[in-house]
Amino acid sequence: MTLSIAGRTAIVTGAANGVGLAIARHFVEQGAKVMFADRDEARLEEEVGAAQSEENTNLRYFAGDLRERLTVANLLSATIDAFDRVDILVNASRQIMVTDPLDPEDQSVAALLEQNLMTPLRLTQAVAKRMILQAEEDGRDEGIIGTIVNIGSIAGRRTQPSLLAYSVSAAALDQATRSLAVSLAPERIRVNGVAVGSVMSTNLKTRLSDSDDLRQAIVDATPLGRIAAPSELAETVQYLASHASGFMIGQVLTVDGGRTLIDPVVEPVH
Repeated sequence: MTLSIAGRTAIVTGAANGVGLAIARHFVEQGAKVMFADRDEARLEEEVGAAQSEENTNLRYFAGDLRERLTVANLLSATIDAFDRVDILVNASRQIMVTDPLDPEDQSVAALLEQNLMTPLRLTQAVAKRMILQAEEDGRDEGIIGTIVNIGSIAGRRTQPSLLAYSVSAAALDQATRSLAVSLAPERIRVNGVAVGSVMSTNLKTRLSDSDDLRQAIVDATPLGRIAAPSELAETVQYLASHASGFMIGQVLTVDGGRTLIDPVVEPVH
């Protein structure tokens, strides 16, 4: 088996910054054709615009709010127009909100379920249908026809009341990954996920710029003693998207520097 994704076409969401951008760039470096998708058109133009040209046919970008069903359809159409097909989907767009668990007017749970669960779910459904159609058109009746990777968070396995909405949406995405993996396996589409710990995303970088205490708390809670760079996630995602993981479905790989392995209570309690 091989880690190669050269020549394959991928859609990567959340690709204007942070983890999504690192994954999309890495895929291009590995020879894939990549549609960078995000709602932040200005940032996409800044990051990708200069590289996008008639001569460079390996990358394009698409700007739009993927919470809208029509935008999902338009993204898929733009990808097919640019590259003729789609072989890999990476749902890397995520949003974090602070929740007041005792405020009945707090809408963060509904908002993050829409952004972090329903948006990747709808895109997965649309892309999976396209992958199945491609296989029929190609006459491919055996072998894997597509791969989907969902980027989630270890928040789905931890308990922080102020991150109730984010934790619930992360846990829901993990379960969706497993359910979709079983549902799409007969169609020869593999679905897996990655649960990330503290990664130097644009959001975290902004929060840490005003809080040395938060930075130190994260480092202290991580056995490897540091915060991951977004690029460190890219090779894990490549593995899940490649034939090297060809017999894996429904797995959510933890990439957190060991953070979920330790009990925050230092002294033994019996």
